[in-house]
This record gives sequence, structure tokens and C-alpha cells, in this order.
Amino acid sequence: MHRTGDLLNLGEYSPLTKRHYLQELRFLFTYYDEVRPSQITYEQTLNYLIYLNKTLGCSRVKSKMAGNSFAFFFRQVCNKPYKIPTILFAAHSHKLPAVMQVQEVYDVINTLHNIKHKTLIILLYSTGMRLSEIANLKIEDIDSTLMRIKIVNGKGKKDRFVSLSPLVLLQLRAYYIQYRPTIFLFNGAREGKKYAVRTIQHIMQNTLAKIGLDSKNYSVHSIRHSFATHLIDNGADIQLIQELLGHHHISQTTQYLHLSSKRINQTVNPFDAMMAQMNNTNTLNKTT
Repeated sequence: MHRTGDLLNLGEYSPLTKRHYLQELRFLFTYYDEVRPSQITYEQTLNYLIYLNKTLGCSRVKSKMAGNSFAFFFRQVCNKPYKIPTILFAAHSHKLPAVMQVQEVYDVINTLHNIKHKTLIILLYSTGMRLSEIANLKIEDIDSTLMRIKIVNGKGKKDRFVSLSPLVLLQLRAYYIQYRPTIFLFNGAREGKKYAVRTIQHIMQNTLAKIGLDSKNYSVHSIRHSFATHLIDNGADIQLIQELLGHHHISQTTQYLHLSSKRINQTVNPFDAMMAQMNNTNTLNKTT
């Protein structure tokens, strides 16, 4: 496992992916504890994936993560060919994410009295950043001259810029005066350490429960979905939203077109249009 960990560190894998790969490999090696890891056969990995799917009822994400970790181990560590058996992964069902109403986002922000917590949620909503991105955000990434924020090493190891609102800048300055963070914009319990993602999740869940929105399947990630959907409601270009969110494919962004209630409500229903046309025609015929 040491060699596997070393090779993972050499690749451009996120800390979470590396942890999941190592965990899935440990499970596989434990399942076949009488076989040397390098001697585990392709058929045995297939049987293990079937065990995950049929016996344990594991999700598609779990099964796919296991398959990817096996591929890494056999290809990179053992230098053997390995074809990921994607046929074993259940078909992916696409569900639209939960989106908060503008009033609900306002209620969440207005309920937070701790200026650090309030600034975190405001920044998430005004930029659409991912949780990991805001946790990794450094003071030097805030550019008040060009009014933008640089997101370094976002998903896919890509940098991008998002806009910095004048009102958000005022909020950031008020927060900075009180907390005086160093290195990371939002420091953790120890100076120089970043804020824990799990803590941000707890802040959001506790606030949702406090204002009675905990039954709506919202999470802190719903703020990112709300950011994109509300931009569409306000007439923003879909390609601009793609850039702001850091999506690799435009298809990831177009889902928000389906979530925009304003866009849907402004569409003229063909039945209404037909009836209006017929009524106008009938009225005209009666007058002539």
C-alpha cells in the first residue's frame, strides 16, 4: 500500500480521491486476505464488484470508485492491463438538484449573527464556489482592485476567476477587521490552517433547522445551485455561468435552465396562445 500511496501522490488526484482509492483497495485486499494483492485476478475483482452491488446494495458511485481504484492499482502499481467493468454499474439516474428561493437564501444569511459564518455563506452565494474552493481560498486571492476572486486549483486542477461584488467586499473588510485571518481567508481553529469543510456544512444545516427549512432537502451545496439558477432568472448568459462555476462541459450548466422558475413562467403556454387566437378570431367574425 505504501507504493500505491506514493504513486497516488505523484498523480493529480485530490486528497479525497486518494483516500477513497486506498480505502477501496484495503476492502478488496481484506476480502481476498489469503491472496497476495498483486495476484488477485480480474475475475476476482469482478466477483467482488458483484458482491458490492448485489449483496451489499452499494450505490453506483461506490461501485465506480471501487472499479477505478482497482484500475489504478493493477495498471500503475502492478503494471498489468485492467478494463474497468462499467457494465456492473447501475444506470445513473439524473435528478435535478434542490434550489432555494431568493427569500430562503436571504433568511439563511439574515439568521446568521456570527460575522465569520455570515461572510462564508454570503461569499458562497455571491460566487457559486464549491465548498473545497472556499476552504482553500487565501487572502491573496482577493483582488479588490479588479474586483475579482481567483480560485486556484479548482475541480480538474483549473484556475478561474469569479466576480467580487462591492457589497461583498464591504462584508469581507468588516470580517477581516474582526478576525484578522492569516494565509487562508477563513482560518480553522489553529492559525494558518484552513477552515474545515464539515464545519461549514454544520453551519448550514443548523441554520436551516433553525428557520424550519431542514425538511426541504437543502444542503450547503444548494447555495451553489441557487447561485446558478438565480443568475439565469436575472438573464445571465449560460456560457458565462459555465465559466463562473468552473464546469468542463456546458451540459453540466444547462441543467439550471430546467430549474429557472422565472424562465418557465415567462414562457407562453401553447394552449393559452391558441385560445387567445381563437377568441380574437371569433370576436372579429362577430363584428363583421
